[in-house]
Amino acid sequence: MKRILVTGKNSYIGTSLKTWLEAQPDRYAVELIDVKDDSWKEQDFSKIDVLFHAAGVAHIKETIKNRDLYYTVNRDLAYEIAQKAKTQGVKQFIFLSSMSVYGVEKGLIRRNTPLKPNSNYGKSKLQAEALLAALADDSFAMAILRPPMVYGKGCKGNYTRLAKLAVMTPIFPDVNNKRSMLYIDNLSEFVRQLIDDASAGLFFPQNPEYVRTSEMVRLIAQAHGKKIRLTKLFNPLLKLLQINEVNKVFGSLVYDQTMSEPRLPLPVSDLAESIRKTEM
Repeated sequence: MKRILVTGKNSYIGTSLKTWLEAQPDRYAVELIDVKDDSWKEQDFSKIDVLFHAAGVAHIKETIKNRDLYYTVNRDLAYEIAQKAKTQGVKQFIFLSSMSVYGVEKGLIRRNTPLKPNSNYGKSKLQAEALLAALADDSFAMAILRPPMVYGKGCKGNYTRLAKLAVMTPIFPDVNNKRSMLYIDNLSEFVRQLIDDASAGLFFPQNPEYVRTSEMVRLIAQAHGKKIRLTKLFNPLLKLLQINEVNKVFGSLVYDQTMSEPRLPLPVSDLAESIRKTEM
């Protein structure tokens, strides 16, 4: 049996992973802890095999006032926890980073794409990666994950906003874009396999297929018994609107699929099924 400690008591990904692994209680014992205060420093990590670090600052608007919070939590706290884990004999540390380390809003990300984060979130995650990578050795496997947008039941962020729109509007722009996305169960299964194999390295988990925003919205509406008309009427206007929020929804942003091979997550659910499960 593998003993796994997950940080981030209110983390969507962390709590989802705990639920996923606990479906096999004969193979995994999982504990979820809060690291918002210093109580974690008193915890004994010596009986832990794997530490999955999901705690972090995300999904809040960046301001001058909260700038330092990103580095204190996403970088410094991650490094302190990893140091303690290594000192106390934890065999594997899995860090949840982000696609944001590239600072790319649209286009194709390849292995040689420069790392130029343009937000405090992305910068703090990239700086944390560098510190954590320096701790890795033969007895301390370091796995760093850079997932794209994660979605699933109870998630936060852009998916939730699109889902609300999908059940309200009768029409939606039919744009032929592509997005790398990752269903939460596919991510949880991917992490489970990393744990089983004690894997180390840099990983880019994503759904096996790219997602077209218009199709995803249609599937969300369908899951609620609604029909939505897709139209290209608004496409010329969308091309003229060089607004960040518009680009996030209708622009194309993908990982080269070869970056995720040979460790593409098993398709626990394809796109249609994942939307049905999310909207149940």
